[in-house]
Formats: sequence, structure tokens, C-alpha cells
Amino acid sequence: MPSRRRWFLSLALAASFIAPWQAHAATAEASTCQESAAAECFRSFTPPGAGGALHYYSSLDPDAHDAPAAGGSAGPTRALIAMHGHSRDADKTFEAALRTLRNADALGDTLVVAPLFQVAADKAAAGRCNTVGVPVAQPGDLLWTCGSWLEGARSVSGSNVGSFAAMDALVDELARRWPGVRTITVAGFSAGGQFVQRYIAFTRHDGTAAGRPAMRYVVADPSTWLYFDPVRPQFSADGASVTGFAVPDAAACPQMNRWKYGTDDLPAYLGRTAAQARRQYAQADISYLEGALDSSDARGTAYRVLDKSCAALAQGPFRMQRGLAYAAYDRKLLAPDRRREVVVVPGCAHDVACVFPSEAARAALVGPTR
Repeated sequence: MPSRRRWFLSLALAASFIAPWQAHAATAEASTCQESAAAECFRSFTPPGAGGALHYYSSLDPDAHDAPAAGGSAGPTRALIAMHGHSRDADKTFEAALRTLRNADALGDTLVVAPLFQVAADKAAAGRCNTVGVPVAQPGDLLWTCGSWLEGARSVSGSNVGSFAAMDALVDELARRWPGVRTITVAGFSAGGQFVQRYIAFTRHDGTAAGRPAMRYVVADPSTWLYFDPVRPQFSADGASVTGFAVPDAAACPQMNRWKYGTDDLPAYLGRTAAQARRQYAQADISYLEGALDSSDARGTAYRVLDKSCAALAQGPFRMQRGLAYAAYDRKLLAPDRRREVVVVPGCAHDVACVFPSEAARAALVGPTR
């Protein structure tokens, strides 16, 4: 056999061994990332103009060689973005979201993503907003403080991009990487619920642009809510039910109607007036989730980190009561034509690993097939 022919035959044989191995490796990684928050599932991108990286766990690799081409129909048709809580437990939140989709037999056509808003290591330790096992901030990462990211504040690194704008950029990134996605659900638990509830009013993705994925939102067990009116709930003597709404004495709690509890003194970088924010929120596709046992100071309710300021207590004594009250406010004063309901998840206190994978929460988190 001529040497040149032998060389081509050897090259072909080598390729025949390499190609299946590459396919097996890609399949193995995809399987891993649909099971757990493994190291290889932790990815990053730089939002345009942000001057720093934002990281996220993803059930699929955006750089895989078999990713769908722009304009193609292959790949996921839905995406679920799951926002972590105060401890920035993106790994636990990611795995809870994966279980949600597996339980619904919907992981095959749904991309699961869990972003991580990084905080400098010393600040995270001081503010107790770190989780063992979650990668720590590295040089070049976008950074926030323990409490700033959840209210849309600007980063303390890079070009000082706001956290809501960073989420907008992540939505754009997912739509670009997976052009077959038709619906994106942004769901947040605890502090992540605070983030999502406020993000709804200030995102630039209002879900009406032609050719864009439809946007849905799930707000689960937040400590506090953004009210668009000066009214606050009135509770029965036992605190179990809402009897109505009234305007409290603002002098007794001057911060009650200020951002992030109300729309007074909105930061200019949010880019909305109070009226615009209210209108956008009222028109959005929103579901509410509350753990049935997240209703006291008992063990499992994370009562230590519950906001107990006067502005927070004006919304109710505990998370479940605050959520039920906000749902009542929404139905009565904010968007009565929407009739949004709050789903109370039985047997769950303040635990994303209980609330998200529950059967009660499934419809809200999985969403419709488009």
C-alpha cells in the first residue's frame, strides 16, 4: 500500500475512534448537568458593556458542538432561570429546579439555568451570604454586596451594571444561544423571590416584542414585596387572614413607601417611573408560591434572616402571611383582571428543595408548551 494511502487510512481510523469518544463525552457532560450542579456545569459570560463576568449553572452546554444553529428548531423550547436566595446557594437552587423538571418529565425540552450574583469573599463572609461548595468570586467577576443584587443595584465592579440589567443580558444570552426557546420563566426563592418580584417591574423584556420568547415569572417565599400603592394589608386578630387594606401612618415608618418596599425615591438607574413600573407589573404573567409552614418563627423558617423592619412588618408578620396579603392586594387593587393566585405548598417551610420540586408548584414552574 503506498505510504500516502496508508497515512490517510490511519487518519480515518483515528477519526472513527475520536468522534464516538467526543460524542460520548458530550453526552456524559449533558447527563451530569441534568443531575447536579457539577463543576463542569458552571459557566460564564460577559454582559455587553458590563466589564465583568456573570456566572451561571446550566443544564446544557452553550458551546457544545451540537448546539442548534441560529434560526434552527433543535434544542430546548423552554428555559427556567432559577434565582438563589440570600446565601447565594445557586447550586442548591439549580438542583431543586432540575428535580422540578425531572418530576414533570419535562427536562428533555427545558433548559435550566441558575445564575450566581457574586460577592467579594470578605464581604460574603461578613454578611453571611456564602454557601460552601459554590465557587467564590474571581478577578474579573461582576460583584455586588450581600443585599444589593436583590434590589437591582449597580455592581461594585466592572462598569457598575445593575443586577436587573445583568439578568436582562442573561435572558438575551439564552435566547441567542438557544434560538428554539419560546418561553423563559424567571423564578426566585426567598431573596431570589425578592429579586424576581421587583425585576418584573423593571426588566426591559416586557414579553411583547415580536420574535422574542414569552416571559413568565414565579415569586416564591420572599421576605418582602414591592407595593405600588401606599396601602398595606389589615389582618384579623390572629394574623391569619387579610380583612382589608388601609393607608398606615407614614410618619410612624418613613421608609414604608420608599424603594425597595414602595416606589418612592426610585433609583434613576432602574429606568422607570413608578407609573411605568406598576403598569408593566400589572401586565406580566406572574405566579406566586408560598410554603405552608413558612408562617411562624419555628425551626425551618429562616426567621433569623426575615426582614423585621417596620416597613416589612407593615406587610405582615411572616413570609406566608405577607405572600397571601400581596396576592390579595394584587387581585383587588393592582391587576384585578388577572386574578393571580398564590399556591400554598403543603408540608414546606423555607426550603427551596421542598417548594420547587413539589407537585403543587409544578404547573407554575414548568409552564405551558408553546
